[in-house]
Order: sequence, then C-alpha cells, then structure tokens
Amino acid sequence: MSQPSSGNISFDNTSIAFEYKSKKELKKAHFLFYAMGFPFVVNWGLKLMPLAIKLRLPFTKKVIRNTIFKQFVGGESLAETADVAKILDKYQVQVILDYGVEGGKGEAAFNEATQEFIRVINYAATQTNVPFISIKVTGIARFGLLEELNLVMNKSHEPTLMKRYYNAVEQLSDIEKEEWYKCVGRLQQICDNANKNKLAVLVDAEESWIQNPVDALTILMMDSFNKNRCIVYNTIQFYRHDRYEFLIDNLKAAQERNFILGVKLVRGAYMEKERARAIEKGYASPIQPNKEASDHDYNKGVEFCIENIEKISQIIATHNEYSNYYATQIITQKGIPANHPHIHFSQLFGMSDNITFNLAKNGFSVSKYLPFGPIKDVVPYLMRRARENSSVAGQTGRELGLIKKELKRRG
Repeated sequence: MSQPSSGNISFDNTSIAFEYKSKKELKKAHFLFYAMGFPFVVNWGLKLMPLAIKLRLPFTKKVIRNTIFKQFVGGESLAETADVAKILDKYQVQVILDYGVEGGKGEAAFNEATQEFIRVINYAATQTNVPFISIKVTGIARFGLLEELNLVMNKSHEPTLMKRYYNAVEQLSDIEKEEWYKCVGRLQQICDNANKNKLAVLVDAEESWIQNPVDALTILMMDSFNKNRCIVYNTIQFYRHDRYEFLIDNLKAAQERNFILGVKLVRGAYMEKERARAIEKGYASPIQPNKEASDHDYNKGVEFCIENIEKISQIIATHNEYSNYYATQIITQKGIPANHPHIHFSQLFGMSDNITFNLAKNGFSVSKYLPFGPIKDVVPYLMRRARENSSVAGQTGRELGLIKKELKRRG
C-alpha cells in the first residue's frame, strides 16, 4: 500500500484540480457558479425548473442538460456515465454510482427501482473504478410507512435502536408488516447482489423524521453482510446534534454482533427543511446550534473512526477543506497507508475538484459521487445542489476563485 508523499497536502493546486477539464468546460463552470452566487437567480430557477419540466416547455431539457445537469450529473443513462468514469479513472479517481430516484410511489415503482439498483451493480462490476453504488431507502419504501415506524420508535422506551425498531414493527398492522417486509427483502436483494459482485452499497441519509427505521434497516444489513469485508455503509449527518453519540452506539453494536461498521460521514443536506418542520410542529430542532458545532462533531467523528480503523470502514464525504486536511494529517501521523481499505474520501461530481484530485495525486483513495438518471428524476438532487451552493457560506466563492485562478494560469 502506498503512503502519501507528504503530510502537507495542499488543496490550492488548480493545475492538478482541473487538469481533466478543457478551457471551454472551465468557462461554462465559471458561468454556472457565478449565477448561483445570486440567491434570487437560484430561487427563481428552483421554482421554474420543476414546473417547466412538468409542463414540458420547449427547450427546457436542453437548457438544463447543458448547464446544471452537465455540471453535477453523470448522464441520463449508465452508458453516459461510462465516459465520465473513464476520464476520472485516468487521474486515479473512483466513482460512486447513484441512480437518482427517490420518493417513488407504489409497489411497482419500488420493485422497478430495486431492479435498476441491481442493474447498476451488475454494470459497476464490469468497471475498473466503480467500487460503490448509492441508494435511497425512499426509492424502495413508502415514505408514510417509514414515517410511522419512526414515530413509534421515538415514543419507545427501549434502550437500543434495534429494540426500538423490533418493537415498532410489532405494532404495525398485518398489511403494513407485509409491506415493510417487502422493503426489507428489496434491500436484502440489493446487498446480496453487491456482495456477490464484490461491491459496496452506500445507504443515503434521509430526513430525521424517517431516519430511525433507515438506520435500523442498515444495521440489519451490516449484521448480515459485513462479517469479512464492508459491503453496507450507513450515512451519518453531523449537522444533527445527536450523531456523534449515534456513531459510538453503532460501534458498540458492531462489536457485540461482530461485524464491520460501515459509515459515510457527511454534514447533511436537509438543514433548512429540518428547522422549518421543527418550528411548524413545535418540537426541538435536531440540527446543531451553529456551524462550529457541526464542524467539531464531524472532525471528532473522523478521528474516532480512524482510531477504530480495524472495526470501522469510513468514507469521509465532505467538501470542507479543513476536515479533509485534518483526516490526512491523522492518517499520516499514525503511519496508516494512504489507500487503507477502511479509509476513503469522496466529493460530489462537479464540486471541490481541488480536494478530490489533489487527494488522488497524493495517493489517497478518493471518489466522485456520480448521480445519473432521466432529467425529471434527478431534479430533486439538482435542486439540493443549487441550494447548497447558494446557502453554504463561501462555497460558491471558493469554487469561482479556484476556476478563475486556473483560467488565469492557462492564459
């Protein structure tokens, strides 16, 4: 296993960050991030994009495809993602494939999504740099059922997550139990196919009011599939104030049941929605009081996972430069190989290339999260990216500054 050439990695090298992009592509990215720097442009775009697609207005798909879609999405089909993956592979960057479906309706839609996830697994197994696929439980289960289970779990006085889960399932009606077991079976089928193809499944985080059953379901899958290597990963959102303790509890469960804990560490994607709902429903917000608290818990979580590297396989999935740098420093100081199988970094496609490509250049295992799917299906994902870039302090400015620097360097 290779070691990084130096513990002093830099994320300012734009020559490495944008080597894979042409000058024309850089100019397009510059225009897009510049536009996203204006909140009123983003707000209008978010209102008009879903409506325009629904009404099938002329040129809508073409405009979206050539702007925000091309920047953040791998394509409308698996075949289109192959071109992107091939380019990334040249720079030792791997891929997390994500079929951009969420919030499906009805058993037929859930079964169809399951088969699509399996198709993605079978395809990924033929590629050299696609070790992961990402899924959302809301793609294979009814939101209302997850919400009901979550509510019962929250009311339970059982001491552990899994006991609260089993208690909640027992309280479902016979029809709901049958529906839930079908969901469990779908995820089992997905994980089983991943295991056979030596791939890993990353289960995305959801809103806090449906997250409990998602957590429990993912733990169940880890208990079945993570005995010898990490096949299943759960996503932990550290913008929630209870997630560091949740991470510790998860490790205890893994040690008791003798499985490898798989975790993808993120800050989170539903902050505004979470706060608004907490105010509307009159309950305490699950969100951290400020960014500093999120950063503190995130970095503490990274350190905790590295300290328990034999039992925890982690994906450090963040655009925060300090968190990535902090992780590389701990890894280097402890003499851990840069490409240790239990440590992986990841950023979203279309963002933070300065982090991704400089990590790869220094020998670290890193990937781009690459969603794909029909434009109408990935609109929710695109809306989150637009909101994220307009609301996260300094994000758009940082992207713009790096692109400007590289354009200036190229002359």
